[in-house]
Amino acid sequence: MATFVLCHGGWGGSWQWRTIPDLLRANGHRVFTPTFTGLGERIHLANPDVDLNTYITDVANVILFEELHDVVLVGYSFSGMVITGVADKIPDRISHLVYLDAVVPKDGQSLADLLEPEIKAQVFAAIEHQGDGWKMPHVSSKPSDPRMTPQPSKTGTQPVMLRNPVARSLPRSFIYCTKGKDGMLMEPPIKQAAETAKSDASWQYYELQTDHHPMDNIPQELARLLDTIIAQEES
Repeated sequence: MATFVLCHGGWGGSWQWRTIPDLLRANGHRVFTPTFTGLGERIHLANPDVDLNTYITDVANVILFEELHDVVLVGYSFSGMVITGVADKIPDRISHLVYLDAVVPKDGQSLADLLEPEIKAQVFAAIEHQGDGWKMPHVSSKPSDPRMTPQPSKTGTQPVMLRNPVARSLPRSFIYCTKGKDGMLMEPPIKQAAETAKSDASWQYYELQTDHHPMDNIPQELARLLDTIIAQEES
């Protein structure tokens, strides 16, 4: 049995995980799905001061107050930023990091630093003209789920600061979704992270033949893959 903490993507909430928690619990795992401050059902807490450290603290506090240990910390999409910061903050509580079609920042990088210049300019223009100067509207080339909520902009501009050498030795896996992502806002940095993980022996690398929404399209396959990753870690 493993303990999973599943971190949702940008502009989302715990609702993004759909049936994944139930599928994992059916296999005997414990599962927690925190929603970040100011998003999803916590949208009433949104304010200009919410930053990346707020999200990192959201997740770290779930782990600490629930007294969780040996956590399999899964970060989807934008949440690669978050789980990287959580691992640096409390590496003694983490057993494995799983980046699910996610960005993987280096020390001192923000999400904005990872975006291509034209996308970055598009996002900042949207913040200024549609987000009252502090909210990032959901920018997408495809129709958006109505539950997607604007995200405080400091979560995208604050860099992650990595200071704990223990975190660097944590086991980590990358799951890359290979289809239907043309024009997606964060595909270039996600693809770059996937290529780096695939070529680095310190990573476990996997692929899913689906678009950026595996929890919607192939939930059983995703849950099985998470089980496989943990089984290989324990063997």
